Amino acid sequence: MPLTFTLDPAVTTDLRDGVLDLWTDVSNAGGSVGFVPPVTRETVRPELVKHLVAMAEGRTRLLVGHDEERRVAATAFLTRNTHRLMTHWLWLYTVMVHPRYQGQGYGRDLLAAAADAARSLDGIEAIRLTCRGGLGLERFYASCGYKEVGRVPGAIRVSPGDDRDDVIMLLPLS
Repeated sequence: MPLTFTLDPAVTTDLRDGVLDLWTDVSNAGGSVGFVPPVTRETVRPELVKHLVAMAEGRTRLLVGHDEERRVAATAFLTRNTHRLMTHWLWLYTVMVHPRYQGQGYGRDLLAAAADAARSLDGIEAIRLTCRGGLGLERFYASCGYKEVGRVPGAIRVSPGDDRDDVIMLLPLS
């Protein structure tokens, strides 16, 4: 059953807790979303609060996918650039699909919904994201239309002796 996507849902306690649980579960499953397992909800909470503050300030938009039981199953945060020469593209952050839905096409659905959401915003011509090398994520994003436009070798230190590339991807929207 497909997910139902909403841009800028009301931030309720259920939504906040659902995103927090999703982020924790994705992190603990090895997802590349800013943490290395194991993590707890309390470890993740400050990062979520930063996103929520950016949303309240109007700098970030939340795209959320709910499953048929109305559980938070996928998210992405769309963040506009503040640099006056780069306002024609936005960042896509914290792209997550719950591990229970991996391999069902929901990642592609989430990226398509993010592209649609970006197209609905005035003046946005492209989406930019970064991903951690070594996991095959750049191949997945490429299969969804993103192009690798840069790579910083060893920029992400997962653990001592385990440095990964920071891969920069771009999706033109026209």
